[in-house]
Amino acid sequence: MSLPFDRFSDENSSKNQTPLIVLPIFAVTLFVSALLLFAIQPYFSKLVLPKLGGSPGVWSVAMIFFQSVLLLGYAYAHLLTRYVGIQYAVAIHALVLASAFLFLPLGIANGWETPPELGQEFWLIGLFGVSIGVPFFAVAANAPLLQAWFSKSGHPHAKDPYF
Repeated sequence: MSLPFDRFSDENSSKNQTPLIVLPIFAVTLFVSALLLFAIQPYFSKLVLPKLGGSPGVWSVAMIFFQSVLLLGYAYAHLLTRYVGIQYAVAIHALVLASAFLFLPLGIANGWETPPELGQEFWLIGLFGVSIGVPFFAVAANAPLLQAWFSKSGHPHAKDPYF
């Protein structure tokens, strides 16, 4: 008779060669990605506020930008996991992450210090895109990619819906 928790027994672990350290590494990486994702938004928005004031319009444009790039990051992660093999997907995402490092430290991009008189909303979207678009996109794609890759890792908990 087999009990439900027998799938984690030593007999089953001999078939699976994935080290148990994989779970804590994925968990810490997901936590850091989420922390960065939600810390970047208010941090950069507060950097921009002195340029245009603290009007609700600035916050609305910021939220539209961040939600749009978040959606693009999720779409990128979906397409990468669906249509690209895992080795190539890891390499592609490593390049995206490396390109995000080119935008560090985070700050207002050169040439974007003074807003125009008209079309400040479009200028603000451009400022966000040029200054923080790539790092935010890379971090937004991390969580869904890491979760998809963990599910394919062969770790004993990779297919566990309750863990």
